[in-house]
Amino acid sequence: MNKPFVWPVRVYYEDTDAGGVVFYANYLKYMERARTEYLRAMGFEQDALMTQEGIIFAVRSVKIDYLKPARFNQLVHVDAKISHLKKASLEFSQQIRREHEILVTGDVRIACLDVNTLKPKAIPEKLFEQFNYEH
Repeated sequence: MNKPFVWPVRVYYEDTDAGGVVFYANYLKYMERARTEYLRAMGFEQDALMTQEGIIFAVRSVKIDYLKPARFNQLVHVDAKISHLKKASLEFSQQIRREHEILVTGDVRIACLDVNTLKPKAIPEKLFEQFNYEH
């Protein structure tokens, strides 16, 4: 497929800093929401993965570039696209855009962990196959 999942996000007043622009850490929250909704759109709920498969996903690392600010009440779109897939981890390439203007880019590495031990665990086969199809 290789087409990114896109999630719309409205910038609320609470998302902004004293300068009236989105506080830098909130862009990470927007990216998290897009990844969560991406999983949901594929038919996987994170709470069910935790209880039924015994896994959780944790951010391992983030590389982010802030190019232009978003402001209160603007509608932005957050892309989530799998760029690398391994047995127990994956990497997302993400963008936050306002119309066709790229505001933020990021690469987010995610580890699949055993819910009890917090040690790496293989991504469940059904989910891995879906990720591989999307990738």
